[in-house]
Amino acid sequence: MNLQYISDDTGKTTGVFIPISEWNELKSRYKDIEQIDIPKWQLKEARLRLDNHQNHPEQALDFEKAMDDIDKEL
Repeated sequence: MNLQYISDDTGKTTGVFIPISEWNELKSRYKDIEQIDIPKWQLKEARLRLDNHQNHPEQALDFEKAMDDIDKEL
């Protein structure tokens, strides 16, 4: 898949561009791809978590460090 990543002026990735031909192929392969029905409780929870992260980014864990910590506990 030929993806292009979109970044803001600080270099943070903010989106992904999928060529239309590849999007159309995905739509033909997965008929309901545009019909995803996310439950309201799940949207509410995702918005709550996003708001929490935006208001308190210092509380976020580094993914690699978190995975290393998990590995150490196993």
